[in-house]
Amino acid sequence: MTFAFAYELYGVLSFVQMTPFQLLFLVLSTVTFAWISVGTLSAALGFLPLFAGEKADTIAIPDADGPLEKRCALLFPVYHEDPARIAGTISAIAEELTSLGKAGSFDVFVLSDTRGADAGTAEEAAYAALARKLGGEFRIYYRRRIENTARKAGNIKDWVERFGAAYETFVILDGDSVMSGVALVRLARAMEADPSAGLIQTVPKLIGGETLLQKLMQFAANIYGPSTAAGMAFWSQDQGNYWGHNAIIRTAAFAGAAGLPHLPGPPPFGGHIMSHDFVEAMLLQRAGWGVHMAPSIEGSFESMPPALTDLIVRDRRWSQGNIQHLALVAKSGVPGMGRLHLLMGALSYIISAIWAGSLAVGLVLALQGQQLLPSYFTDAKTLFPIWPVIDPGAAMRLFLATMAVVLLPKVLGLALEMKRVQRARELFGIPRAVAGVTTETFFSMLFAPIMMMTQTSSVLQILLGRDAGWKAQRRDGAAMDLMQAIRFHWPHMLVGVVVTIVCWETSPGLLIWMSPVVLGLVLSGPINWLTSQEAGPAMSAVLSTPDDRAPASIVLRALRHTEIWEDRLAQAQRAEAAAGDRERVAA
Repeated sequence: MTFAFAYELYGVLSFVQMTPFQLLFLVLSTVTFAWISVGTLSAALGFLPLFAGEKADTIAIPDADGPLEKRCALLFPVYHEDPARIAGTISAIAEELTSLGKAGSFDVFVLSDTRGADAGTAEEAAYAALARKLGGEFRIYYRRRIENTARKAGNIKDWVERFGAAYETFVILDGDSVMSGVALVRLARAMEADPSAGLIQTVPKLIGGETLLQKLMQFAANIYGPSTAAGMAFWSQDQGNYWGHNAIIRTAAFAGAAGLPHLPGPPPFGGHIMSHDFVEAMLLQRAGWGVHMAPSIEGSFESMPPALTDLIVRDRRWSQGNIQHLALVAKSGVPGMGRLHLLMGALSYIISAIWAGSLAVGLVLALQGQQLLPSYFTDAKTLFPIWPVIDPGAAMRLFLATMAVVLLPKVLGLALEMKRVQRARELFGIPRAVAGVTTETFFSMLFAPIMMMTQTSSVLQILLGRDAGWKAQRRDGAAMDLMQAIRFHWPHMLVGVVVTIVCWETSPGLLIWMSPVVLGLVLSGPINWLTSQEAGPAMSAVLSTPDDRAPASIVLRALRHTEIWEDRLAQAQRAEAAAGDRERVAA
């Protein structure tokens, strides 16, 4: 596919004699197309078994009815997370495990890196109350580190060294994660059944979204995610990847093989590894442990940031962590599949800079074509001029091929959803799916140039030595103010306006060609503002997923218990404040 693209583009560019700028454009555009085509082919490889009704798991996953012989720890690394949300999630999981008769096989550890004495004291009181409330067979432990060395990875390392020997396996859940009791038991039983397995990664579904951005992301993950995950499982087999949460890990394998190296030099390239999960998966592979994916497991969930600004802040940290991996790619002893995962993680951000570069070079070429007079004679002596002949058919073939490659994963996802809808006999299911894919495709077209610019900026900042740091993740929040969004996106909007003027002055046809890019940039502020608002009834209906229409029992339990703990902790705070007032009056 990439060779065909390069061949056609070469035919379009070299109608007389290729210039260095045209060659640069050819290289940058071909690399960008190659990256897109890899993702498309992976989705196609995942689509085939799913459409045929096969499971994409790379390891046998038993049911939850059998016994558990070993103990498993559920780890909640927290950093300024809402205690009510975490307590609600733990309560819901405890309730499900108790109903399955498996609560005695699981212990919970809340591992806090929260800074500040007041916040730490509030956390400790909340989780102490949770431990007292649940008590009995389901054990809960809370520990807050004084120094948050190496951040989340250091937090897990500290637990492994202090407490890991008591547990055969452990499951890591993020602050926005929730997993059903059935899913946890099935994962634990799968690890007991396969002693060569070091890690099993589930594919979490996105849930709980209220803003338009969250609804869009949930819909995209639900429709396009299954084929993408199945494709990754298809080509990685037992050398898969790890996403840092909603996965079960064999403690002995992790302790013996997955110790993270400390990269030489200062951040952003050196220091502690920020995106630790990819590296830990590679280290487990290197030691001979199986790293599996289990896309078929139901009951694994997470949520998304509420606004594009929050997504960009998190993405900045991820870009630094993934680019750090380039220091490990060329190291001896790194297994081939692990090397590929690390390289693909870094390229997922670098490719934005390459795409931006190809657009910039393309604009320069368009300006040159507008301003420079054509040369009909070469330096060699000739009696006849060389007339430039541009092949419009090749240009159209390039456009159609690129659109096909970009849109194919969406078409495949829509086909799987239509099959599911027909099987479930959902009323208006197919029109809703088509409308949802159309809506999501429109917004993804607008998001693409915004993310291109922010990721390009991140790569440049990293190359200039700027460290992203580590900030608390906003899980919920009020809608963004329009002026606040414009202030955040003014560089993107300015670039969009400049590119629009350049394209118009060069050729109205060029502006039409570039309209998907410039539209997203010019409207980036309003787009951020709009998508941070709560989705209305119409959008919520069009972008609804099966989990929106029929939430899983664990999700409903977690929401109910979260509300209970919000009230309970608020009452405790009011009682504590009243006691303080009485003490001050007495004094």
